[in-house]
Amino acid sequence: MTEMVYGALPVQSGEPILPKWWRTLDKWTMSSILMLFVIGLLLGLAASVPLAERNGFGNFHYVQRQMVFGLTALAAMIITSMMSPTLVRRLAVVGFICAFVALALLPVFGTDFGKGAVRWYSLGFASLQPSEFLKPGFIVVAAWMIAASQQINGPPGTLMSFGLCMTVVLMLVMQPDFGQACLVLFGWGVMYFVAGAPMLLLVAMAVVVVLGGILAYNSSEHFARRIDGFLNPEIDPTTQMGYATNAIREGGLFGVGVGEGQVKWSLPDAHTDFIIAVAAEEYGLVLVVILILLYATVVARSLFRLMRERDTFIRLAGTGLVCTFGVQAMINMGVAVRLLPAKGMTLPFVSYGGSSLIAGGIAVGMLLAFSRSRPQGEIADYLNGRGRG
Repeated sequence: MTEMVYGALPVQSGEPILPKWWRTLDKWTMSSILMLFVIGLLLGLAASVPLAERNGFGNFHYVQRQMVFGLTALAAMIITSMMSPTLVRRLAVVGFICAFVALALLPVFGTDFGKGAVRWYSLGFASLQPSEFLKPGFIVVAAWMIAASQQINGPPGTLMSFGLCMTVVLMLVMQPDFGQACLVLFGWGVMYFVAGAPMLLLVAMAVVVVLGGILAYNSSEHFARRIDGFLNPEIDPTTQMGYATNAIREGGLFGVGVGEGQVKWSLPDAHTDFIIAVAAEEYGLVLVVILILLYATVVARSLFRLMRERDTFIRLAGTGLVCTFGVQAMINMGVAVRLLPAKGMTLPFVSYGGSSLIAGGIAVGMLLAFSRSRPQGEIADYLNGRGRG
């Protein structure tokens, strides 16, 4: 507990890998992620039963699958968090290339599972969503490019990363997957801002995003339908948004009781996109506040540790990863309470889903690797370009 409050102890030279990893790890972030996963399993016990019955499986079929996915994600998170920043960067480059190719081949080999957007590969025993794995890889690769552009005689990395960002965003919009496209664009924008982007340019980018939204509204029936539903002051009680809103209202402060909620029988996505509605109905505002505090702990702790990091690449990559993580959680909860239009986005480590869980585990593992306590060296070494770890 002392280390969790006052920070990790200095790393001793020649220290074995596991003690060194544990000594330098941000244990508050790790503990928060583990608690989110446990809460996700608890909610899955309630939310996934109706779906299992409709599909002819046992009551806890999806909870068991979630356990397998979750343990795989936690293993990936721990292994990745033990890596050095250089090794994480190499892993991200390889992962990004693979996910990018998989994303490009979706129109040929992908499927929509009847949801109107080709986002998945059907593997028979499971499905794979490349965009989930693309996000952490892209953020680390883009951070590497932006950091390289700040070196003396460095490449035009910022421009290259922007071009890569626009390519990924256009590919996601064509699926269409506007939610993931917004997350990718947001992640790049945060890193560009932290790297010292001119405010005028950021305003210009915001204007471009607004114009892009107007274009999407006029050209995509899928996008326009969701915006119209969000702007409509009347909520149709037979829609997903209507069911979720009513469930949150019924839950009140302490909920209607464990297993007593009804929204899971009406919402087809109660175990994924609208899992927060199940939490609010059965456990009330209390559990929702706990979830918000856990996400806030991950974001605040990580940003605080990254503020002390002198390596530009580590600071940018870590900031991009944790801000994307936090915004995804905020969007999911914001949609459920109708603060945002429907996006079809999971709640990290709580919603059911193999791709989102495992990709989230890798992303948080990268974040933990970047936010580990490490000697920062003398500032003169960094000014002279000798301080990279």
